[in-house]
Order: sequence, then structure tokens, then C-alpha cells
Amino acid sequence: MSTATTERSWVGPSAPERLNILRSTQSIAIVGASNKTARASYFVATYLLSSTNYRVYFVNPVLDEILGRPVYASLADLPEVPDLVEVFRKNDDLPGVLDEAIAVGAKTLWLQLGAWHEEVATKAEAAGMNVVMDRCVKIEHARFHGGLHLAGFNTGVVSSKRQVLA
Repeated sequence: MSTATTERSWVGPSAPERLNILRSTQSIAIVGASNKTARASYFVATYLLSSTNYRVYFVNPVLDEILGRPVYASLADLPEVPDLVEVFRKNDDLPGVLDEAIAVGAKTLWLQLGAWHEEVATKAEAAGMNVVMDRCVKIEHARFHGGLHLAGFNTGVVSSKRQVLA
């Protein structure tokens, strides 16, 4: 089912619910992690490693190492069950990633910005998982923890007037 031709009816967790998910998460697996510095998954990985206490794992069957850390071929190969599976894969791959996440017992399926798959969300929720779609875990974490300025999203000034530099 193409998301471009279907109307969105699934409603994701509220901001307080997303904060709760992030607070209860201790480990994150980034599925579709890349070693290319221009990719969103690489940027998210560097943020998570430098600005959080999460145990971060990379999943990509064609890479051996990212940021000096091992890369695992699948979720089943990880040394622990990840609390949160963050997905950087195309929509056609999402059902398979969900099946893997359910099989290992992950608690949350988090689909990156631009990823939306209502059937996957429904199946994940039926399996007892939390689901977040079309949101960036880095942006969400930063907005709840005062770090949006790290990516230039927040100047720290709330005003409709231009700031005068001294």
C-alpha cells in the first residue's frame, strides 16, 4: 500500500507519551545505519552516542563497523534485546523489520521522518509494541532535553522581534 495515495488515519503517541518512551528506553538499535556522513542515520547515531546514555547498536547486513563500533547483520544478532528499534529503511522493507522486532521482543518501533506505514503500525500495536512514525528520535530527544540548538533548530530566544547583537 502506497502512503502517497492513502489518507493517514493512524494517530501516534502524544508528546508526553513520546517523552515517556524515550525515558524508559535504555537501548536503541538503528536499522539501516549507514557509515556515510551525509546520511540521516549517521547524524542520528553521532547525536545518540555523544548526547545520550542509550546503548546504541547498528544493524546493516553489508557493513562491519560504524563510528568504531560493530555493525550487526540483524536484530537477532545483537548482544541484547533493544528497547527501541529505529528504522531507516524504505517503506517496502518495514513489514520485514517489524517481524524481526517482534521476534526479538523489542518494545518500540520508531520510524524515521518520512516513514509511514499504517499496516505496520497496527500490527506492531497488536503485538504490544509502542509505535512512533514520521519522527526523528534525535529531534524528539533534543526537544525534550533542551538540545535542539545543537542542530540549529533553537536559538534560545522566544520573541517575534529580531535579536540585536551587542
